[in-house]
Amino acid sequence: MMRVAIVGLGYFSRLHQEAWAAREDAEIVGVTDLDRALTEATADRLDVPGYADLPDLLAAQDPDIVDIVAPPPAHAALIRATLKPGRMIICQKPFCRSLAEAQATLDAAQKAETQLVIHENFRFQPWYREVKAFLDAGRMGQVYQCRFDLRPGDGRGPDAYLARQPSFQTMPRLLIHETGVHFIDLFRWLFGEITEVYADLRRINPVLAGEDAGTLILTHAGGTQSVFDGNRLSDVPARNPRLTMGELRLEGEAGTLQLDGDGTLRFRPFGARAAEIVPLRAPIDPDAFGGGCVAALIDHLVRCRRDGTVPENTAEDYLGVIRATDAAYRSHDERRRIVP
Repeated sequence: MMRVAIVGLGYFSRLHQEAWAAREDAEIVGVTDLDRALTEATADRLDVPGYADLPDLLAAQDPDIVDIVAPPPAHAALIRATLKPGRMIICQKPFCRSLAEAQATLDAAQKAETQLVIHENFRFQPWYREVKAFLDAGRMGQVYQCRFDLRPGDGRGPDAYLARQPSFQTMPRLLIHETGVHFIDLFRWLFGEITEVYADLRRINPVLAGEDAGTLILTHAGGTQSVFDGNRLSDVPARNPRLTMGELRLEGEAGTLQLDGDGTLRFRPFGARAAEIVPLRAPIDPDAFGGGCVAALIDHLVRCRRDGTVPENTAEDYLGVIRATDAAYRSHDERRRIVP
C-alpha cells in the first residue's frame, strides 16, 4: 500500500484525489492547502487527515508519494520542503516559473535522491496512446506533418474561466504556457526532439492578461513538422468540446490519421476514399477529464515505482518542454524561428 499526500486542493486537484482514492494499492494519508477551509472540507469528504501546512503533514505521515497540485510559483519551495531519499514527488505542470528555477529544483531533487516527475497527462489520453502505438508499429511510414486545432470554446466573455480556473484571467502567458505546453510535450513524445520553434500569438478576449489564440510551428529532428493552432474562444463539433479540446490530423507516407472531438481515431490509407476506425486499447471514460488521463498517468507512475522502472515524464526530460515553451515566446517577440 503506497502512502500518498496531496498538496494543493483546487479545481484540478480534485481529479487527482478521485484517481488516488479509486486505487486499491494506494492510500491518501493527508491533504493540505493554504486555504484552511478547503483543507478541512477536502479532508472530510475523503475521510483523511487534513493539515495546516506541508511540514506538519510530512512529519505526521511520512508519505511515499507527494502529489503537488499547486501553481508554478509554489513548485520550487514545496518540492524542496518535500525532498527525501526514495520518495517520489509528482509536480503539476507547467514545472516552476523558469528554466533556471526548474533546473535548480531538479538538481536539488537528484542530490537528495528523490524521484521527481511531472504530471503531464495529455500523452496519457487513450487516443494518443493509440497514436503512439500506431507510429511505433510503423503503420504511418514516414510522418510528414501533424496539426492539432485547439477549440475548447471556453474562453468567451468577461466571465471566461472564472467558474473553473480563475487564475487564467491574470496569467501573463496563457495559451502556450498553460495549454500549448501539453502539445509541445505530446509532439515531442510522438515525433522526437524539437529543433526549431516559430510562434505567432494574439489575445482576442480583452479581459485576459495573456494570449488566448495563435499558431505554434515545431520542427522535429526526424523532419516531421507539427503545428498547434489554438483558439480558446472557438469550439469543436463534439458532445463535449473539452473531451479532446480539438481535432488532430497526422499525415504520412502510408496515409492520414485523424482524431475527432469525440475521441474517435480514423485512418485513411493513401489513395483510398474511405477511412476506417482505429480501435483504442485503453477505454475512454467520457465523464472524466481527457478520457481518464489523470488516472492513467497515476497508474503509470505507481507501476513504475512498484517495478523500479523509469517513468516517461521525468523532470529531467521535461526541461526540453520548458526550453521549447520559452523559445515560443521569444519567437513571437522577435518574429523569427528560434532554436530552443
